[in-house]
Amino acid sequence: MHIKQIIIQGFKSYKDQTVIEPFSPKHNVIVGRNGSGKSNFFAAIRFVLSDAYTQMGREERGALLHEGAGAAVMSAFVEIIFDNSDDRFPTGKNEVVIRRTIGMKKDEYSLDRKNATKTDVMNLLESAGFSRSNPYYIVPQGRVTALTNMKDNERLILLKEVAGTQVYEARRTESLKIMTETNNKREKIDELLNYIQERLTELEEEKEELKDYQEKDKERRCLQYTIDHREQLAIAEELHNLEERRNAGAEDTGDSEERFRQGDRELAEIQAEINELKQQIDFLNVDKTQLETERKDNSRAKAKIEIDVKNLTDGQSAAQQARIQYQSNLDSLETSIQQHEAELAQITPEYDTKLQEEATVKGELDSAEATRQRLYAKQGRNARFRNKRERDDWLRAEINNSYPQLAKVKAVRVQNAEDISELEKDITDTENAIAQLREQLEGRGSNNETMQAQIQEAKSERDRLMDERKELWREDAKLDSVLSNASNELRQAEQELSHTMDQNTSRGLAAVRRIKQQHKLEGIYGTLAELFTVRDRYRRAVEVTAGQSLFHYVVDNDDTASKVIEILQREKAGRITFMPLNRLRPNPSNVPSANDALPMMDHLQFDPVYEQAFRQVFGQTVICPNLTVAGQYARSHNVNGVTLDGDRSDKKGAFTGGSIDSKHSRLEAVRNVSKWRDEYNTHKTRSVEIKRTLEKKDQEITRAVGNLQKLEQKRTQQEHSYGPLLQELRSKSNDVQNKKDTLDSKHRASIKIEANMKALTDQQNAHEAEIASEFKKALSRDEETQLENLSSTVQDLRQRYSDLSSARSEFESRKAILEIELRENLRPRLDQLRAQEFDDRGPVGSRGTLQESEAELKRINARIATVESKLTELDSSLESAAARIQDLQTRHTTTKASLDEIAASIEKSQKRTEKSIRKRRILTVQASEVSARIRDLGILPHSALEKYERTKSDAVVKRLHKVNEALKKYGHVNKKAFEQYNNFTQQRETLTKRREELDNSQTSIEELIQVLDQRKDEAIERTFKQVSREFAKVFEKLVPAGRGRLVIQRKADRGAEEEEEEQVAGEDGGGGTRKESVENYTGVGISVSFNSKHDDQQRIQQLSGGQKSLCALALVFAIQQCDPAPFYLFDEIDANLDAQYRTAVAHHLRDISSGNEGAQFICTTFRPEMLHVAQKCYGVRYQKKSSNVVVVSREEALEFVEGEKQ
Repeated sequence: MHIKQIIIQGFKSYKDQTVIEPFSPKHNVIVGRNGSGKSNFFAAIRFVLSDAYTQMGREERGALLHEGAGAAVMSAFVEIIFDNSDDRFPTGKNEVVIRRTIGMKKDEYSLDRKNATKTDVMNLLESAGFSRSNPYYIVPQGRVTALTNMKDNERLILLKEVAGTQVYEARRTESLKIMTETNNKREKIDELLNYIQERLTELEEEKEELKDYQEKDKERRCLQYTIDHREQLAIAEELHNLEERRNAGAEDTGDSEERFRQGDRELAEIQAEINELKQQIDFLNVDKTQLETERKDNSRAKAKIEIDVKNLTDGQSAAQQARIQYQSNLDSLETSIQQHEAELAQITPEYDTKLQEEATVKGELDSAEATRQRLYAKQGRNARFRNKRERDDWLRAEINNSYPQLAKVKAVRVQNAEDISELEKDITDTENAIAQLREQLEGRGSNNETMQAQIQEAKSERDRLMDERKELWREDAKLDSVLSNASNELRQAEQELSHTMDQNTSRGLAAVRRIKQQHKLEGIYGTLAELFTVRDRYRRAVEVTAGQSLFHYVVDNDDTASKVIEILQREKAGRITFMPLNRLRPNPSNVPSANDALPMMDHLQFDPVYEQAFRQVFGQTVICPNLTVAGQYARSHNVNGVTLDGDRSDKKGAFTGGSIDSKHSRLEAVRNVSKWRDEYNTHKTRSVEIKRTLEKKDQEITRAVGNLQKLEQKRTQQEHSYGPLLQELRSKSNDVQNKKDTLDSKHRASIKIEANMKALTDQQNAHEAEIASEFKKALSRDEETQLENLSSTVQDLRQRYSDLSSARSEFESRKAILEIELRENLRPRLDQLRAQEFDDRGPVGSRGTLQESEAELKRINARIATVESKLTELDSSLESAAARIQDLQTRHTTTKASLDEIAASIEKSQKRTEKSIRKRRILTVQASEVSARIRDLGILPHSALEKYERTKSDAVVKRLHKVNEALKKYGHVNKKAFEQYNNFTQQRETLTKRREELDNSQTSIEELIQVLDQRKDEAIERTFKQVSREFAKVFEKLVPAGRGRLVIQRKADRGAEEEEEEQVAGEDGGGGTRKESVENYTGVGISVSFNSKHDDQQRIQQLSGGQKSLCALALVFAIQQCDPAPFYLFDEIDANLDAQYRTAVAHHLRDISSGNEGAQFICTTFRPEMLHVAQKCYGVRYQKKSSNVVVVSREEALEFVEGEKQ
């Protein structure tokens, strides 16, 4: 087992979490500058594993937390991870993690990531070999120096600690304390025994006098019992007579009350029917008012529409005549347009033909002219040049000059072609748009009729939805009245119910209902009274049996009850008793099976889910014909008996009864509240549904009105859109004509461009042909002939071109006249004429408006007829309801008078009953007092009870007086003498036994102390021998040329002066026998020789500082060999050693860590010797006010140590 890894955070100089790389299981060395945190690293390990940091106060805990710049550190922890592959820790895991966390207010341990106590951690460390009696597996700074300067007696104390004598001393001290307490107890017991013996002697004398007193007192109690028993019998007889008279009167009262209850129910039913009829009349009056208002509105609308219909009918004939004239003008204009369009269609092809012929002739003329010009130019050019070369150079220059011109003409041709294509496309698109505009203008009549039909349909839909909304308004108004009435009735019923319970319960019930709705709790079922029904015959018995349990709330489980109670407490909303079904365990019932004992559970109707709750309240109750039978069953079967009148006898013997006001029934109040609550909730739900429907209906009406407005707006737009359409049509027509003119000019330009291109091309070809020909000063014969022919040809072509131009001009003029007439005159007039149909709102619009008005008039007439019919029905219903109310009020008056007579009779009977109850109460109190006096007399023998049975009461009273006088002389007698004598005797026996036990205990403790002293001495001697032997071995290994030993020092055997006698332990292996007690030991000395194994040895006080440190280290190693640990922590133990001894110590540590049972060493040093033998090196760095531990190489560590030396 060894330390595998250490994690530190917030501890002293280690602010941030420092995770140190795994340690070597052998020798590890840590280097670092002073103040970097090496000692704090060792303090962190001691913080977890040793007792060095225990019972710390707030300031001491705060000193362990990191202090520096930045946020304050509130807690720190150190975690050590052990490798447990050898199962030295009995946990069964390969790793054991121990962590200690400390803060200003906490100090906690954890073991394998789970919380643990400090005792658990220390016990686990003890089981792995970390002995508290040997703390030298951790050697901090200064420990070696302290051992070096330790005196002989202090060294002896150290040896005792290593031997574990603290355990023996603790047990010895505890045993002495127990023995002292035992002696004190023995002394107290002796004092008590002396007192008890004196008291027993006194009580022997008092017992005889007590016997005489008891005989007299026995006779007194017998006489008193005789008197009290006779009085008890007389009271019982009187109570029996009262019960018989009460039962006889109760039957009469019961009949009267039954008749009163029946009449009261009948009266309530009459009043309820009257209220219902009055409410119905209110509803009918509301409907009547609404219908009359609607009738007035419909009449006004009817008069207005009739006037509109008359005006529209009068204007119908004038509109018809205007329509005929309009149609005649339209036909004439359309005929003229058709004629012009036909003529234009005939002229246009002829014009196009002439135009084409003209272009052809023009091309031929231009070509002939160009050829003739070239020949003239060639004829004049030949005289300019002297030879062929000059001519060819000039021709080539002309050809080259013509190329840019030809390219430019070609570019113009391409651009012109693109312009023509674009113009043709624009003309086509514009003509299509013109056609669409004309279709819109021509189809406006049919569109207007369609729009009129849509508007009419939208109005019908709007009117239908508004009628439906009116019906919903009527129903909503009725429900508001019903809800108001139901709310008042519910409030009154709840007030009556609240009078039957205390205020906290009433508030609690209301709060529970509210909590159930707000938090949507499913397991709250209701009060007990709400969950069952019972016949009226048994209602009073059930109310008396349940009492306040009627208002206990039944829930599914205790979790639900806890949630509701928590909310009630938080809101301070009253108190409620809950009945969680999962916790109810009713006792098994022993209900008798008899005709005069009816189980109450059999007469309750409820859901089987709640059976446990009802058995808890009613399971132990039977219904009996009278209170006597109820009392008998209560005593014989341990049940509660109750009568139909509500008189009750419980199983404990108590009787409850008397008059009950039948008008204030809790069950009836609960039923009334439930009835009105259900009715209110039903109407409330319907009202919410109607209001939601009204909201939807309002939305539908809004949409319908919006749709109607859109249609009317669209119609208005159509009616006012003719002007813009006509304007747009004219604009587009002008645009088309302009584009056609432009297209014509583009076509003519295209012809010219083609002619130019042909001329340039012909000229190039002629120049190239001339270059290929011979050089001559004059034209050739063929060329002269061609020139002559071209002259006559040009004259002919010019004549033909002139004739064609004249013919084309005539066609063009006629075509232009027709197009202008159509465009500027005929078609605008046609469009203007068609516009009059809509601008003047001709016959179609008038006819649509008249049809609209007539349909609206028909609808209003139908609505007025419906309203009149409903008003007739309402008047009939109102008369019937008023007549029914009159009949019911008469019945109400008669029934009320009858109930007053019955109530007076019941009141007289109740007064008699109350008088009987008062007398019975007095007799019951007297019977109780007599029974109490009889009980106080105590137990009497049966013979004593029969002794005065036949004696007269007067004689018994006289005899009792004489006995009381005789008892007066025994006033000073100790009446508890027998009891006290027995008690003291038992105490004496108990104390005697306890005295013997304490004597035995003291003997055992004395023997234990002797054994502890002996074992302590043996442990000290055994430890000294082991440490002395190991010290000699270790010293010889560290100083091969020398020799060392430990010397025990004792007190002198003789004389007053003390002399030290030396005993060398371990020289012959046995060490001698123990002649004297260890108490005679005064110290442990160290005697060593560094140069020879045979020279005289020196005491440690005579050595140098380095030699003293080596001796102290040898002692530490010797102690560790006696009680080895799995790992050791050394903090700068080689600081005061000479170089040769540092090397020896380093090699010694290497040998121990590499042995068969090698231990792990973690050391700090400023010397290089220990680094040479280390398995792993670490460096401690202090940066930004925080320490950190990192792995370094041996070379880096040696370099750091050498640097520190310099």
